[in-house]
Amino acid sequence: MRETPDSLPALSPLQGLDTEPGLARLLLDPRGRIARGTWWLYGVLLPLGVGLLLHALLGIARIRAELAEHVVNLLLLWPTLAVSIKRWHDRNHSGWFVLVVLVPFVGWLAALVVNGFLPGTPGPNRFGPEPPRAGA
Repeated sequence: MRETPDSLPALSPLQGLDTEPGLARLLLDPRGRIARGTWWLYGVLLPLGVGLLLHALLGIARIRAELAEHVVNLLLLWPTLAVSIKRWHDRNHSGWFVLVVLVPFVGWLAALVVNGFLPGTPGPNRFGPEPPRAGA
């Protein structure tokens, strides 16, 4: 039997992650919603810790500080964006709202307040079911 393009399974780099929630899906897949505590842990503290560790290791390897900064920023860009997009989704906003951080100072402050301190929309929204909250 010959397979037609319509009968072939869709291949995705994140295939299998839909059924297995885990760190890879949290950091690489921008779909879905996350709670505030998850955002603080994986969208703020983890990138800061990993960034500091990578800077230290690259410094030990005698990599120029400017190059080290670029390498660390590139490595952390997608995971940080994916986590932030999910937090915007929890507020029932498009993931494009992550671009608010491009507005100097005010954008970063707005993103910090909205993502870090304001609750998400209760119940399901257009981005998925309500994420589990701390202590739930």
